[in-house]
Amino acid sequence: MPIYEFKCLDCEEFIELLIMNSKEQIELKCPQCNSQELERVLSTASYSMGSGSGKGQKVSSQTKTCSAGSCTTWDIPGPTR
Repeated sequence: MPIYEFKCLDCEEFIELLIMNSKEQIELKCPQCNSQELERVLSTASYSMGSGSGKGQKVSSQTKTCSAGSCTTWDIPGPTR
């Protein structure tokens, strides 16, 4: 049962929809302004590290000032490509 996230292009409100059945017909409209101009956005993922060599390592971040204001780099433990 995935949760899909959408952004209203009119009022910029973010909404989440839980889809119980892939064949279910759902009316996509913003609950804030009733607009049907929605854009699906990429949701953040939640993960859990299993036991192993990465045990005890934590996610860390580093924030720096850049032209857009601030930029954050996330270091996630685990194997790299």
